[in-house]
Amino acid sequence: MKHTQHPKPPGLPPRRSNPFWPRATGLSIPTFAVLGLLAAFPAPARAQPPVPGSIYQRLERAAPAERAERIVAASLAGLGNAASFSARVRQLARVGDTVLKGGGRYLQSGLGEEQRFRFESLLSADTEEFEVLEVCDGIFSWSFRRLAAAPPTVERVDIRSVRERLEALGVRDQACVSPYLGGVQRTLALVREWFRFESVSAAAIDEVPVWSIEGRWNRDRLAAHLPAQAKAIVDGEEVAASDLPEGVPWGVRLSISQRELFPFRIEWLAIPGKRPVAERPAEVVAVLELYDVRIGEPVDATAFVYKPAIEGLSDTTSVVVQQLGPLRP
Repeated sequence: MKHTQHPKPPGLPPRRSNPFWPRATGLSIPTFAVLGLLAAFPAPARAQPPVPGSIYQRLERAAPAERAERIVAASLAGLGNAASFSARVRQLARVGDTVLKGGGRYLQSGLGEEQRFRFESLLSADTEEFEVLEVCDGIFSWSFRRLAAAPPTVERVDIRSVRERLEALGVRDQACVSPYLGGVQRTLALVREWFRFESVSAAAIDEVPVWSIEGRWNRDRLAAHLPAQAKAIVDGEEVAASDLPEGVPWGVRLSISQRELFPFRIEWLAIPGKRPVAERPAEVVAVLELYDVRIGEPVDATAFVYKPAIEGLSDTTSVVVQQLGPLRP
C-alpha cells in the first residue's frame, strides 16, 4: 500500500517577548526533536464526515473519551505493525525573538525483533544548530545529540537487555521494543503515558480526513511531577494552564488520519512566559509534524547502519533498563 501526504507549510504566530523552553521534566517531550518548538501550526480547516466502516460505527457509539483513547491506542499499535513506512519531519520554532526552523526524516522497517528505525532532526537559528539522530539497528539503539555549542554526545542501549527486562516485567510483546527506545513510536507512547484523551472530532488537513484528539494530564503523573500540588491534583481540583511551571505542557492535541490511523501531527499546548502568568487559553508551544508519508514502500537497509566514533560514546543500557516499566494498555 502506498500513501503520500503533502501538508502545506504552517505560518508563524506573532513574536512574543517571553521565551518558552521546556526544562528536563521526565516528560521528555520526548526528544529534542520536539523540545521547545514554538510554532502554532494552523488547526485543520474544515470537518469531514467519518470514513464509513464497522470500526468507525463502533467508535461513533462509544463515549468521546473512550473513542479518543481507542483511536490513539490503535494508532500506536498500527505503527508497530507496519512492515515499513517513511516520512519527512517538519518543525518550526520561536524561542523569544529567535526563529528556529528545521526538520528531518523518519524511516522504519521490519516487524518484531526485525524492526529498525532511524529518526533525524536538525533545527537551526541565525548562529546555532541543534541536531538529533536516533538509530535502532536491531542490536543497539543509538542516540546522537549536538545541541548548539555543547559537546556532542552519543549514547548506546543494548536491545537484548531491554527485551529481557520487558519479559521479566511480564510485557507480552517484548519483541517490538521501539516504543521503549525512540523514534515516532516512543513519541506517541510517551504521550499516551502522560496524557489522558478526552475528546475527538472529525477534521481535515489539506482535505485529508483526520481525527482531532485533545488530551489532558494523567493526574497521577502530574501529581508525581508537582509534589507541592500533589494532594490537590489527586483530590480532583482543576489545574489551570497558568498554574503549571514554565516548560510544562498543559495539554496535547493529536491529528490522526481517519483511514490509516497514522499520527500526522502532535501539538503540545501551554501558556508560555515566566511565572506568575495571567490565565488565558493555552496555545501551541511545540509541534512535531510528519508529512510525505509513504506506507509499505521498500526502505533502504543501509539507513539503519550506524558506526559512531568510540570517543565520547556512553553505554546507558543499565540506566534505561532500570527505568523501564510496562506501557499502559
